[in-house]
Amino acid sequence: MDALSDVLRVIRLAGGVFLDAAFTAPWCVVSRVGPEDCPARRLPPSVVAFHYVIDGRMLVQGDGTSLQVRAGQMVLLPRNDPHLLASDAGLQPTDPEPLVQQVDGGLIRLACGGGGAATRLVCGFVGADVRRHPLLEALPGVFVLDLNGKPCAEFVGASFRYAAQEVASGRPGSETVLAKLSELLFVEAVRSYAESLPPRQQGWLAGLRDAAVGRALALMHGDVARPWTTEELAAAVALSRSAFAERFTQLVGQPPISYLTDWRMQLAAARLRETPRSIAQVAGDLGYESEASFTRAFKRTHGLAPGRFRSGR
Repeated sequence: MDALSDVLRVIRLAGGVFLDAAFTAPWCVVSRVGPEDCPARRLPPSVVAFHYVIDGRMLVQGDGTSLQVRAGQMVLLPRNDPHLLASDAGLQPTDPEPLVQQVDGGLIRLACGGGGAATRLVCGFVGADVRRHPLLEALPGVFVLDLNGKPCAEFVGASFRYAAQEVASGRPGSETVLAKLSELLFVEAVRSYAESLPPRQQGWLAGLRDAAVGRALALMHGDVARPWTTEELAAAVALSRSAFAERFTQLVGQPPISYLTDWRMQLAAARLRETPRSIAQVAGDLGYESEASFTRAFKRTHGLAPGRFRSGR
């Protein structure tokens, strides 16, 4: 299994599609995935919103950028930031709620606009069980995956059309098809974005793209409590200790064990905020043999002892 697959398996993706929309110019709506879009299920802690254009084109404005998206392309928003979808720039957004036609099997069907050029899209999300993850944080706030000319283009377009029809007909299993398709497209988007990075690019995705460093990242994320050493990781990826440490530091920006410690502290902060587990339990979950050593590491990273951090939150 490749490193990206290893990491994605660890963060446990869950996908879904909630909107089948038909717009005619001029049109403009504000978009952001929320609980109201998926009443039948709980949204995961991290949500990546996406819109796949089946026919026509649209303008996406968000994160300080403005992108033209056409048929066969998908725009992704890895942090689910609010954004505008429109036929052209400068239009005032319309509240789409009164225009919802029907809800079939959990899929909202919407049609609105001024009767001009038509655009059809499906909107959905991919979620992760963790609130923060370096993979999601390494992606830009908004980017486009162009499937045109790729071997999967016809399959994806046909699958979205077919699955939307299946959900509307009420046949069982259709939502699962849409969910798996969403996950597949997210993986393809991450792979394409990583491959597009310049050769000298640094950062988490650049490390993931490297066979040895990517495998080491997957190992650490897959068993964060294990007392990893640089020597053990180097042996696992068939490099000498010095060659591995140099390559990891050059690509990721810090030595492997420093990276692992920082990631443990991110997980620790999330668990202290979001779970009732004791400080000792959180320490044990993350591989610390004593609460005292965990507290020292946590304070170095966050500037506060775990107890004060939890009470302050």
